[in-house]
Order: sequence, then C-alpha cells, then structure tokens
Amino acid sequence: MKAINQLKTFQRILDEYPAETPLSKFLPGFYRQNKQMGSTDRRIASRLMYNYFRLGRALPNVSPDERLFVAEFLCNTQLNSFLQHFKPDWAACVGFGITEKLAMVKTTHPEFNLNDVFPWADRLSAGIDKEAFLRSFFNQPDLFIRVHKGYEPQVKAALAASGIIFKDEGNNCISLPNGTRLETIFPNQHWYEVQDQSSQQTAQFFKPNKWDAWWDACAASGGKSLLLHDLEPNIKLVVSDIRESILSNLDERFQQAGLTKYQKKLLDLTQNNDLLMHDYEFDGIILDAPCSGSGTWGRTPEMISQFETHSIEFFQKLQQNIVRNVVKYLKPGKPLIYITCSAFKAENEDVVNFIVRELGLKLAESKVLKGYEGKADTMFVARLIGA
Repeated sequence: MKAINQLKTFQRILDEYPAETPLSKFLPGFYRQNKQMGSTDRRIASRLMYNYFRLGRALPNVSPDERLFVAEFLCNTQLNSFLQHFKPDWAACVGFGITEKLAMVKTTHPEFNLNDVFPWADRLSAGIDKEAFLRSFFNQPDLFIRVHKGYEPQVKAALAASGIIFKDEGNNCISLPNGTRLETIFPNQHWYEVQDQSSQQTAQFFKPNKWDAWWDACAASGGKSLLLHDLEPNIKLVVSDIRESILSNLDERFQQAGLTKYQKKLLDLTQNNDLLMHDYEFDGIILDAPCSGSGTWGRTPEMISQFETHSIEFFQKLQQNIVRNVVKYLKPGKPLIYITCSAFKAENEDVVNFIVRELGLKLAESKVLKGYEGKADTMFVARLIGA
C-alpha cells in the first residue's frame, strides 16, 4: 500500500511540475502546499522525481510509471520497498553492475538505447568518454566542500563525530554524500566553502602573482574569486555580474572567507562597458562564462528533457560576444582563464579557437575536467595569454 501511495504522489507531482522550472525550486513549494507529507515522504518523492529525469530522453514511448521503474532500477544499488513492490525480479538484482542492469532493461524494453539518455553525445568535447559520460547520469553526484587552510582537523573531526562517511580528495577537497546537512554538523561556516571538485580544480590554471590586479568577470556566487584569494591574498580584485542580487550576496560570503579588498561592478558583458571600465587593465581575467550547464546535468537531470539543440549555438554566440568585450581590458602577456560547466565542444574548444583566431590570444593550456569519472561536474578550462 505504501509503494502505491508513493507512486500516486509521484504521478501528482509530475502532473503539476511545470516545464522549464528547476526541480530544486518546484519541489519545496509543492511540499509547503502539502504539509501532510512527512520528511520520509518528501525524501522518497524527491528521489523518485530526480531518478525519473535521470533516464533523460530514453524510452519516450513508454508510460511514465514504467519509465520510473526503469530509472529506479538503474539509479539505485540498495534494495528499496518501492522497486520491490512493482518490479520484484529487478529488485532482486538491484546490486548488479550497471552493464548487467542495462542488459536486463534492454531485454524487457528492446527499444531502450543508452544514447537516447543524452542524445547530443556526438557534440561532446574531445576526450570525453561518451559511454562513461552517459552512464554517469544514473549516479547522483557527491557534495564537495573546499576546506579553508588550517581547518581540516576540525572539519574531519566534526564529520566523524556526526557519523558522516567522507573522502579526502586531496588539495583541501572533501566529498560527502549528496544531501548531507552541513549546517547541522559545523558550528562555523567559515571553515569551508561548498564547491564542486571540478570547480576547485580550475584554480590550477590561475597562477596569480602578488599585487596583481584581477577581474572575476562573471562572479556569480564568488567561488572562483575565493579560489583566487586563497592562492594570493594580496591581489587587487574586481568582481562583476549582470545581477545586482548576486553582487549583494557576495559580501557575506567574502567576509566569512576573509576577502575584504575588492570592488563590485554591475555590468552587462554583452554590451560595451568602456564608460565604466576605461581606466582598468588587468593582470588576469577569470571568465566563468554563461553556458548550457550540460556538465552539471547530473545534479539537474530535468534539464535533459528541457534542453533544445539550438541553445548550443545561442550560448556559443553569447560566449564569443562576452569574450570580445572582456579581453580589451587584459594587459599584454597576461592570462585570460576561460571556464564553462559545459560538456559541449561548441562552447569549449570551438570558443577557444575563436579567441585565438579572432582576438589574437595564444592558448597556453586547456583541459576537460572529467567530473563524470568521480561523481562531480564535468567542466572545461583554458588559459590563454593576451597579445
């Protein structure tokens, strides 16, 4: 009876779920309107919804209920009562490896094709293992924190005392089970920053010098600025974003991390900003460019169903436009760090080729950060040197 009620709740949420809305925004509102749902009910409903969308665009002609059963089988490694009720044969094999499980699904549904999960695999950046990338959608990514220098013993002790299983990934990076409630574990938030492992690894490309002037051009939540500050606390920093609310939120996060010397600028980088920026020139620019976010869809699998192919070209043109407006403030011989959380070649290597060909910068190094290999986001980073 419990499993049937869980399925009915899933059906209701799916019916009410509006397209092009993040699940992370919709589900809390749904739960507030349905206060009779306890914490266990909410947790199971969230799992079912996220797993359903992890199937991507596979089995489009199969009923939502059956697609959910397939997704639950592929995404879980531990036995649960939901799968046991509706698919007892599959439930008995839930601990099998993904290769065996995919074969079992194909036996039941001969039309199943792994390539349908993410049907743009032919557009991936060079070096991405297509099959491994596709299979990664059946795993929920981990939660990663970057521990501030000197606080590793306290962080590890607090995690151990709370019985949280964690892994030291090196370079002050710790991975935790997704959904870990950090606020209940740590008395001091200034011990750490929540930041994906791949995002943390982009810092290896910064290489700032003491007293440099740097610009974090698309600052967003400020994660790259904080990485830069950790590497070289004495830089002069300008942070900008098109969203005023984002810039307002930076102050608290920067203050907690001890970053106090910075300027904020509200800028639309698709426009000419010479009136606001004509006196500036930088020893380094970080451009964490707006992108499709395709490398993060393991965290937001609903995006696979909402994405349209023409968006790739839209983002590429946007990135080229922004880069053109940003590089003129870069000193000769200094680095532009181009970053995306996209897995698409058009947003990564192709934009770098544009920067080299049209804007005269030289490519020093670039890398696809293969987060799909370690339950993290897949990202791209390039270091280019100004002419």
